[in-house]
This record gives sequence, C-alpha cells and structure tokens, in this order.
Amino acid sequence: MKLKELYELIDGFAPFALSEEYIGRGAYDNSGIILDCGKNVKGVLFSLDLSMRAIEAAKEAGANCIVTHHPGIWEAVKQLNGAASPKITACIQAGISVISAHLNLDAAENGIDEWLMRGLGGETPLACMEELSKGAYGRVYDVKECSMKVFSERTAQIFRTKKMLVYGNAPVKRVASFCGGGFTYSAVDFALSNGADTLVSSDAKHHLITEAVERGLNVILLTHYAAENYGFSRFADVVRRNVKIPVTTFADDRYL
Repeated sequence: MKLKELYELIDGFAPFALSEEYIGRGAYDNSGIILDCGKNVKGVLFSLDLSMRAIEAAKEAGANCIVTHHPGIWEAVKQLNGAASPKITACIQAGISVISAHLNLDAAENGIDEWLMRGLGGETPLACMEELSKGAYGRVYDVKECSMKVFSERTAQIFRTKKMLVYGNAPVKRVASFCGGGFTYSAVDFALSNGADTLVSSDAKHHLITEAVERGLNVILLTHYAAENYGFSRFADVVRRNVKIPVTTFADDRYL
C-alpha cells in the first residue's frame, strides 16, 4: 500500500486534526508523515518510540515503515548525519518511512488515554478534563471498589510493569487518569473536583505528588512507556485488521 494510504487509514481512527486542536490550545506536537522514503509500504512495525532497537526489529520483520506514538522528529533538525540524527539517518539508509501519531492518538476515541481508563477498570467517563471535537484527554470514572493494595497489584499486572510507584492506602472507588506526562496541578484539581480518590499518571514531579497526597488522593505512577504502550498496541491491532500487509509490534522492556 502507499504511505499516503496508511496515513489516511490512521487519520480515520485518530484524526491528525486533533493534534492541530491541541496546538491551538498552546501545546506542541509533530505528528504525521515524518519520513517518506518514496516506496510502497510492504510491512509496518508499531513502536511507541523511534529507537535503534525498533529500527532493527523492523528490518528483521521486513517492514519498511515504522509507526510511532512519540514523534520520530520532535524539534527542528539542522543536520542529517549519523552523529546528529542517528535514528532518522538509519531509517533513510534502510529505506524505512516513519509516521507518528502523538497527541491525536492520545485524545482520539479508542485512543491511548481511553485505553488507560479501560485498563484501570473504568468503562464510561463521568467527566473529561480536555474536551476535543472528536475525543478527550483526562478522565474520571468509577471502578469496582477495592483496596489500594488490590488495585495497585492488578494495575501492575495489567500494564506489565515492575517500575510503579504507589502512594496512599485509601479504598479505591473513583479514579482519575491521564496518559503520558499529564500529572499537573490542573489534573489534581480536576480529580478532586470530580470526587476521585485515586490519580493515575506518569512523569510527576515531587511537588505535584506531595500536593496530591496532602489533598487526600491515592497516587499511582506508571512509567510513561507502560501507561501508553497498553493502548498503542491495541491501536496496532486496529490497523492490522484493516490492511493486507504484515503488521508487527515492538515493545521495549527496558521502559516497562
């Protein structure tokens, strides 16, 4: 299939216009076709990040396109060489195109933030922090009541992580979750104003953790990778069901 056709397929499930919406609200993103090597796509590898390990996995799988969540190029590239931009250079040398679906896939219906909610036991959000035209980011929802110990152990198992931080021991009934680096003062306020007793996210600074705990919230910090790869791998399954070329996934256990 043509690279543009794969882009359009992804756009149908996670509209790239959502990234533009976020940018219009002051965010930064670089989603879309990051690298076009000019060849038809004969196989696709899904990897949360563009890494040398992912590139080698794509070569082994015979995939000449990598779809990432985190942008393959984040900021302006001033030089293209093995020292300044080794991953992009390696992709060019191997003829591997790159598509990145970042903020759009975070917020899309059945996107990464929604899958984080589902993995944590939620079904329907009671409130969303950021409402977009065709999606949302940051959710509060009810879960089956259990102890914090049971909830945290189940979370570690579902998200396949051993690198999880847990604060608090109050019973868990209502959860607020934010995929990626969404742990902010606004997230804490949103969680509390909607009656959440537990907040789940990643990448929190110490002062935000203490703010949440002092205000009575349980806190679970997943690794950024574990929190997002859960939904990203399910998005790969969606694409797999809608193309006739091989689709493989790569997970880097270093970050789980």
